[in-house]
Amino acid sequence: MPRRTDIHKILLIGSGPIVIGQACEFDYSGTQACKALREEGFEVVLVNSNPATIMTDPALANRTYIEPLTWEFVAKVIERERPDAILPTLGGQTALNIAMELAKHGVLEKFQCEMIGANPEVIHKAEARDAFKLAMEKIGMEVCRGHVVHTVAEGREALADLGLPCVVRPSFTMGGSGSAIAYNRNEFDSLVQNGLTLSPITEVLIEESIIGWKEYEMEVMRDVEDNVVIICSIENFDPMGVHTGDSITVAPAQTLTDKEYQRMRDASLAIIREIGVETGGSNIQFAIHPTTGRMIVIEMNPRVSRSSALASKATGFPIAKIAAKLAVGYRLWELKNDITQKTQACFEPTIDYVVTKIPRFAFEKFPEADSTLTTQMKSVGETMAIGRTFKESFQKALRGLEVGAFGFGADSKDLWYTDRRPDDEEIRSKLSRPNADRVWYLRYAILSGMSLQEIHTITAIDPWFLDQLHQIVEMENQLRQIGSLSQLQVEQMRRAKQAGFSDRQLATLLASDDQEVRSWRIARGIRATYKSVDTCAAEFEAYTPYYYSSYETEDETPPREPGKKRVMILGGGPNRIGQGIEFDYCCCHASYALREIGIESIMVNSNPKTVSTDYDTSDLLFFEPLTTEDVLNIYDRMQPDGVIVQFGGQTPLNLARALADAGVPIVGTSVETIEDA
Repeated sequence: MPRRTDIHKILLIGSGPIVIGQACEFDYSGTQACKALREEGFEVVLVNSNPATIMTDPALANRTYIEPLTWEFVAKVIERERPDAILPTLGGQTALNIAMELAKHGVLEKFQCEMIGANPEVIHKAEARDAFKLAMEKIGMEVCRGHVVHTVAEGREALADLGLPCVVRPSFTMGGSGSAIAYNRNEFDSLVQNGLTLSPITEVLIEESIIGWKEYEMEVMRDVEDNVVIICSIENFDPMGVHTGDSITVAPAQTLTDKEYQRMRDASLAIIREIGVETGGSNIQFAIHPTTGRMIVIEMNPRVSRSSALASKATGFPIAKIAAKLAVGYRLWELKNDITQKTQACFEPTIDYVVTKIPRFAFEKFPEADSTLTTQMKSVGETMAIGRTFKESFQKALRGLEVGAFGFGADSKDLWYTDRRPDDEEIRSKLSRPNADRVWYLRYAILSGMSLQEIHTITAIDPWFLDQLHQIVEMENQLRQIGSLSQLQVEQMRRAKQAGFSDRQLATLLASDDQEVRSWRIARGIRATYKSVDTCAAEFEAYTPYYYSSYETEDETPPREPGKKRVMILGGGPNRIGQGIEFDYCCCHASYALREIGIESIMVNSNPKTVSTDYDTSDLLFFEPLTTEDVLNIYDRMQPDGVIVQFGGQTPLNLARALADAGVPIVGTSVETIEDA
């Protein structure tokens, strides 16, 4: 059945300014939605207040309103434009809350504007804590014991039943805003009052604590015919108690048994059906007790979310684009998979690699802020890496953070072999309190001789992940004992590269420098090869060129078209304070401009939330860390006619000199001009 013909003009609501918990992932989703709807012949009206976004470009929507995102301003746009429908599920929590206010104040009914994607009843059922709890109990799903409260006095009554510690969760907030763990009665009242203040409906859920349980997410899509697909499973490296936006996450889930995965899959289908999301994507979060296997439903986002962007980039499945088309009446089986061009969107993605996302923090900018990671999100950005194994993707993601680390230790950030080596007391202190530096202290704990069981007891991180880290440290120690490149065997180098070790780490371990390490391995045929992200584990050919590096024998990059020029653009990497979405905007427009004049564009970036890392923004996309080594590897393989460093912010500017010294032609702003500035 084709798309709906009874609606012609659709209003999209953006997510407004970048804030912690709601960032450029909604520029990605809004941009995809604008393109998808206009592709189907709909007139698109957009309201957003963020000028640094691709979605507010004049060419994206038919009309764009740069206005404050309040229901009153959006109501004026509706009165002027008279859209047939409003699509609020692609603009984050901001768009959902505005849509609910428009419905509450009768604006949608007055102007006969239908809410598509999810209706007010569905949004309330998913977002209101008491309604969600009742819905889950109706279908036999277990949720945390808890009480919904609207005053501090009601909160105290709930506390008497639940005890301490307990979790305070406000309704209808983003990024876990106002969410916290109360460990004592003195802080409980203030946390509840803060949650009530932040919740737009003055509602807070007081829940029993499940700190230390394993946390998972399922990205789910459903159409009007009740076809449901699981796009991706995601596992949190950190246990419950740390917001998923602040946790290292891994896709697909690594430590579930098949039985546990099937239970979670079945639960996801039942939940999206009970909540009633008819068209589009949803994110459902679960907790599993590490020893008993008891499964609890934590919450559901009835919209495209931060995790949707990660799942989309991890699998290659264009979640926002498909969600927009489902909202206007298409069925999953009617929509073609752009990547394979043979399968339909009802084919669940299958991936034969491991994706790791690591958050980026900015506590150095706010020295007085509490750096403890809790249920309220505090990270300002993230980087994503893809590898053939967890070890490879984990080390790539760490060097993609751009915090001075080039992997899991053995670099200039490493304190272990310095006079600042942490003692056992400091290590235990860092492990016991979730914080931005804990990942490095896991290595120090292993090097100190602490058993994996003791580390697990302190951190509640799954033993499988700890064993993977232990294997990385074991290889590091073996390389350190070898001590020099002259004593290294070719196969040892290959295994180290396959485990994600960078040239900089190897130089540290082998008393060399990274240029010498690079020359040594290239002379012996150890080069990065590139695999495609194809949604189907190579069952079908991929037509969208989206790649990640590994150290295997087969390379899947396409041959260069004779006579056609190609230029590489270096993106901005993870968002941080001072370098954000505005640089992604510049990179995207650079790619568009190259395409217009017939030059093949190659995008290199590691940020899963961006438009620049969409599969259709550039002719070729490489999801790689922005380091000299990784960029040179791509340059060697693709041989572009030039590399542009001026659009991605400080990150590519910092690479310019090293790239130029290696013979890479920097086009646009010269290295000398960059250094003079």
